[in-house]
Amino acid sequence: MSNPGIEANTISVLGGGSFGTAVANIAALNGYNVYQWMRNADQAEQMNQERENKRYLPGFELAPGHRAVTDLDAVSRSQVVFVSIPSRNFREVVQQVVPLLQPGQMLISTTKGIEPGSFRLMSQILAEEAPQCRVGVLSGPNLAKEIGTRQLTATVIASEHNELCTTIQTILHCDFFRVYAGSDMYGVELGGALKNIYAIAAGMSSALGMGENTRSMLMTRSLAEMSRFAVRMGADPLTFLGLAGVGDLIVTCMSPLSRNYRVGFALGQGRNLDDAVEELGEVAEGVNTLKYVKAKADELEVYMPLVQGLYKVVFEGQPVERVIGGMMMAAQGDDVAFELLDRSGEV
Repeated sequence: MSNPGIEANTISVLGGGSFGTAVANIAALNGYNVYQWMRNADQAEQMNQERENKRYLPGFELAPGHRAVTDLDAVSRSQVVFVSIPSRNFREVVQQVVPLLQPGQMLISTTKGIEPGSFRLMSQILAEEAPQCRVGVLSGPNLAKEIGTRQLTATVIASEHNELCTTIQTILHCDFFRVYAGSDMYGVELGGALKNIYAIAAGMSSALGMGENTRSMLMTRSLAEMSRFAVRMGADPLTFLGLAGVGDLIVTCMSPLSRNYRVGFALGQGRNLDDAVEELGEVAEGVNTLKYVKAKADELEVYMPLVQGLYKVVFEGQPVERVIGGMMMAAQGDDVAFELLDRSGEV
C-alpha cells in the first residue's frame, strides 16, 4: 500500500529509553533518517549535541542520521513508526499520534508489557487506536546495552502482514543484528511480557546465593508456566521454543543488564519494592506484569505456581524462604506438559 505523503527513508521512534534508542540507532546506521521523539526537551538537546543518550544508553555514539525531537511532525511522513513507550503510558502516546497517521503506515511495538486494567497487549492497543495502519511486534533476547556495543544478536518481527515483516527486516538487519519473521504476533508479544516476571525471580535467587541447578530449574519451569498461560490466551506454543520465548527468557534470567533481574536482585538483598524500582531508575515492566498476570491466571484458573509464589514475596511481603519451601513441597506433576489447542480452543 503506497501513500504519496510517506517518505520511504524516514523512520520515527516514540520513546527516549534504552531500547528505543538502540533501534533508532540501527536504522540510522543503515542510512535512514530517524526521528526519536521524547517528552524531555533537555534530554533531546543533550542527545543531539553530544550524540549520546547519557541517561539510558551512555557510552554509545549515535549515528549521523539520528535526530532527537520533542515534536511529532515526522510521524505523518514516516514509513515506519516504532512505539517504545512504557505500557502504562502506551495508549496515551498512541492517541496523541493517531491524528497524524495515514492509512497503510506501519506501527511496530517494542514494549514488553500489559496495559493496566484491560489486560491489552500493545499490539491490541495499536489496532484499536489506529485501525487504518498495519501493526507488528518486535521482540527477542535484545539487551539494549549489548546492542549498543554491536554484539551479535537476533530478534523477531511478528505480523499478519508479510510486507511489514520484510520492511522491518530491511530497516534493521545489519552485521550484528539479525531479524527473523513470524506470524504469531500474540505469542511473540506474550513471550516478551511474561518472561519479565521470571527475570525478577531469577535475580532474587541469585541474590540469595542459589546455584546453577536452581537457575536451570527456574528457567525450565518458567518456560512451561508461561507457555501454559499463553496457550490458554490463544498463542501458538511453538512460539515459545524460539527467540521471543526461550531465547528472551534465558537472557533476561541470566544477565545483570536486565532491568527486571536487577529489581529481583535488590529484593533478594532485602530492599523493599519501592526502593528497588527507584534505584533502577528505569521502568521494570515485570513488576506490574506480575500483578496483572496473577489476576488473570486466577480468573482463568491457570496453574502458575511461580507467579503465585513471586506475588506473595513482592506484593504481600512473605519471606522468600517460606514461599520457596512451600513450592518445593507441592505436588510433583509431569515434566513436559504443553497443552496444544486447536483454533476453537478445545484440547
